[in-house]
Amino acid sequence: MTTGRPPWRRILFALAVGLSLFQLWQSTTGTLSATLGRPIHLAWVVVLTFLAKPSWTGEGPAPRWSLWLDAALALVALYCGWVIVGFDYRGVDHILYGLTTHDLIAGLVFVILLFEATRRAVGWVMVAVGLVFLLYAGFGDLLPDVIANRGFTIERILRFQIFTGAGLFGTPLGIAAGTVFIFVLFGAFLEVTGAGRFFIDLAFAAAGRFRGGPAKASVIASAAMGSISGSAIANTVTTGALTIPMMKKLGYRPEQAGGIEAAASTGGQIMPPIMGAGAFIMADFTNTPYREIVALSIAPAILYFGCTLLFVHLMALKLGLRGMKNPPPVRRTLREGVHFLLPLGLVVALLLLNYSPPLVGAVGCLAVVVTGMARKRTRVGWRKILNGLRTGAVLALPISLACATAGIVVGVIGQTGIGLQFTESVVQAAGGLLWLALIFIAIAALVLGMGLPVTAAYIVISVMAAPALEGLGLSLLVAHMIIFWLSQTSNVTPPIALAAFAGAGVAGSAPMRTATQAVKLSLGFFIVPAMMAYSALILVDGTSVTAFVFAIVCTVALISAAAYAIEGFAIAALGVAERALFALAGALILVPNAAARIAGVLLGATVLTLHARKKSTENRLHGEKNV
Repeated sequence: MTTGRPPWRRILFALAVGLSLFQLWQSTTGTLSATLGRPIHLAWVVVLTFLAKPSWTGEGPAPRWSLWLDAALALVALYCGWVIVGFDYRGVDHILYGLTTHDLIAGLVFVILLFEATRRAVGWVMVAVGLVFLLYAGFGDLLPDVIANRGFTIERILRFQIFTGAGLFGTPLGIAAGTVFIFVLFGAFLEVTGAGRFFIDLAFAAAGRFRGGPAKASVIASAAMGSISGSAIANTVTTGALTIPMMKKLGYRPEQAGGIEAAASTGGQIMPPIMGAGAFIMADFTNTPYREIVALSIAPAILYFGCTLLFVHLMALKLGLRGMKNPPPVRRTLREGVHFLLPLGLVVALLLLNYSPPLVGAVGCLAVVVTGMARKRTRVGWRKILNGLRTGAVLALPISLACATAGIVVGVIGQTGIGLQFTESVVQAAGGLLWLALIFIAIAALVLGMGLPVTAAYIVISVMAAPALEGLGLSLLVAHMIIFWLSQTSNVTPPIALAAFAGAGVAGSAPMRTATQAVKLSLGFFIVPAMMAYSALILVDGTSVTAFVFAIVCTVALISAAAYAIEGFAIAALGVAERALFALAGALILVPNAAARIAGVLLGATVLTLHARKKSTENRLHGEKNV
């Protein structure tokens, strides 16, 4: 027997709204301790996932048995969550007498249900990673000595993972529940009030009249919205639905339009002030104030988007494209939506004043609602508020589940000591060479990122690899920043480039061709981390302003040389010799030696100057001939 819409759809709506309200209350009051707040959040998320992501994925109405199965799983998850939350009130009993059989069964069942919820919302790979690490903790004594551990009983694993707050309910889930959720909710409120469309219109008003205007506007709009949305894939689809058709209409090929949107949306994850979920986790892992993370990320983010815009401009030159004939007027666009800038400005100001990020996000949500009242067209009624609360909760489900499962990995690493072994192995395999270790980590980030959300990939890799980079001479913050950037590459790098594939779906282009364009446009994800490692691009303590400026100049020159060499175009088409010289200039800049870098910058500037003179002479001769 089958049935139509779930009979508990109103329960689903109420649970989603309730979760958002609970997190807003917790963010503003901080009433509950971590040992209570995190289990409540995760149990709520697991229950909600079973109702929002049904077991039946086939065509047609869902069979009644599948609906009742989902309801039963949700109820069991609710009960197990209640047991875990109640555990906090039992004081030191568990320390003196150990876990009861009831505790063990409830904890084990909850982990199984977490894996099933994660499978539904995130995918099999995330589940497989968590399961492999749990099996490693239990059967590590059977493995070769190089990776072995002493092996732990189920009771000790569950005690550490669930009942100590060090694993499943550790830092990753704490950040997801306390900070990321609120900023996802902030983005949802911006979307339901029409702010997303305003930012796109503003980008077109600012850049539309320039050569390749719609593509440049797409980069600017996606930088703004991608930072807030927290999902490169979602931003590619939502923003791309408006920008990709306009790029195609102007003359960009479909795969170029899809690749541009994917590269820009992925870049939004490293764009201050929000920077996706990973930046909040980085702040906690490195014990660095979030505002400092934001400040240090401004220059690298500008360099990344400068790289993407340069490729977009060169593509427009090659295709002979112009700007939009009638872009939206800047003044009119600002007049209609300037109030949307106020919540963003308030959020940035409060973050810079070092207020708690969860509190800032909650204030931002309130500010969106209040400023939305400024225009009749964007006025926020109860229906929009409730839809925003529901949308934010549903969008946050995969993030919380991924962070919880990643917390299992972090817990196993801490319990078994495999992190130290991995660090020693990476240093030995790299032979003490930083560049080789970076290649290993980049490959690991790409492989893990094929199946994990970028936030989960960053958590797993940073816990394992950041100490290795620190051991090779980098500061802990720079090491985490490099890993954070490299963990984004899987969204645009074949063979599994999900953001690029999403862009291909909107553009109607071949997925692999779109991914090829996207990874080229995202070259900054590889260049900027390399310069972070081998220059003063991150202005940490002890870095001189002169060294920082020199690093900026070298990075700009490297990006330009690489773009000219790859695209085969600068002011006009480049010859083989010119492309080779630009490639040589880029290679020299990569060498961590001041003299080599100066030589590379000068070589690139010389080749570009000669190329410009050659083009100017050709244009003058062509003009005289026409006369």
